[in-house]
Amino acid sequence: MEELWNKSASELAQGIREKLFSPSEVLQAHLDRVATVNGELNAIVRMIDEATDQARDADAAVIRGDTLGALHGVPFTVKENIDVTGYPTTDGVPAYLDAIATQDDPAVERLRNAGGIAFARTNLPDFGLRVHTRSSLYGLTRNPFDKDRTTAGSSGGEASAIASGMSPLGLGNDIGGSVRNPAYCCGIASLKPTPHRIPTASTTSVDPPSLASQLMAVTGPMARRVEDVRLAFDLLAGAHPRDPLCAPTLPVERSFPRGAVALIPEPPGGTTNPVIAESVRLAGRALTELGYTVTEIAPDSIVEARTIWSKLLLGDIAQELPSLRGVASEEAIWVLEIAAEQYEVPDLAETFKLHGERYRLQMEWSQFFQRYPVIVGPTWTEPPFLNDVDVLDQASQEWVNEQSRFVAPMNVLGLPVACVPVGMANGLPLGVQVVANRFNDGRTLAVAADLQEVFGSITPVSPWGQAVNNKN
Repeated sequence: MEELWNKSASELAQGIREKLFSPSEVLQAHLDRVATVNGELNAIVRMIDEATDQARDADAAVIRGDTLGALHGVPFTVKENIDVTGYPTTDGVPAYLDAIATQDDPAVERLRNAGGIAFARTNLPDFGLRVHTRSSLYGLTRNPFDKDRTTAGSSGGEASAIASGMSPLGLGNDIGGSVRNPAYCCGIASLKPTPHRIPTASTTSVDPPSLASQLMAVTGPMARRVEDVRLAFDLLAGAHPRDPLCAPTLPVERSFPRGAVALIPEPPGGTTNPVIAESVRLAGRALTELGYTVTEIAPDSIVEARTIWSKLLLGDIAQELPSLRGVASEEAIWVLEIAAEQYEVPDLAETFKLHGERYRLQMEWSQFFQRYPVIVGPTWTEPPFLNDVDVLDQASQEWVNEQSRFVAPMNVLGLPVACVPVGMANGLPLGVQVVANRFNDGRTLAVAADLQEVFGSITPVSPWGQAVNNKN
């Protein structure tokens, strides 16, 4: 019999509805999996005590014949910078151990309202400031494909937990790739939605979000299967009274004509590993066989968009840097200082100009999408790097930034992106980003789902082992 922890969130929800297994059995299977593999990975850093009681309540609802939510009895995990009632939102640092949330973040609330059971919290780098998941509070999270390779960041705990079968579904967030980088490195799927599609709110943050966060930061679902990411997005999206910026529920495309795709195997601004470029072209060939018209072409302003993202984010972080010193790790502060040296913190006049340039690029890309409704390209232009290479020296930090250069433009332009694995090379995952114009989140998921139908899943895996009972 297939292990319950190996099933997707959708399969678990269906099996519970059909009484093939109970919510308590599903939760216990994942708790047992945590006990088996988390000691190697350090992805889950805190258990949610009431999950067992909630699973029993979910059992009773099934027995009574109650109307069941779309995720009834399905366990999920939550990154530890997203509020869960009664638990600390630590941001990965010891100083925030007493920052106890008094309300769930809206995303947690909505998954619970759909019957999901939040059962564990996952690791992140200090304040999400590194592209590698090592926190000063919890330590290093390891990649289940290779213990010496990064899970990326900042939602690296989520990706490692999901990829290894400890969790079928999770919540991360993304202001510069934080649900996409780990999805790539750990071989799972994720969605960076259009800003303000999924609400967010915190009871543990003293200050309101910075301007850069208001413009670019998003909460996003992560799972092994694109269908689960889509299910979560359907449940998460829509206005919420605690988020004044979130858009009302909008129609989500389930499918669309298999039209023009812009393929970008080698993004400008640096070199691309031939293995990565070929994986993107392989995805392009798969889409061609499915009936898409694929052309290798790119918008002209990828490098400019990356620079604007860096400067706008640095401008905000520079204001917060004094309060971060002594709280965040030395490595996290060093990363910010190197970035400030590389891109230079903008003054007020330049900041105003940058916002104008951002709008100009949004118009350019919007026009590009009229000809090519979908863009497919790499997440990183290199395989996952060795642990802590990002803080080895200045040259290594700049190399890491270069290889993730196709990630940040989507944040500054406010574009939805679905990530999906497209196989493996040399024992490590390969994956692509599927990008569309603003509010076309469903389109990215539709194309990503098409790709997953071709390439299948490469997770769950046992640490440093081979895939377990994978299904195409």
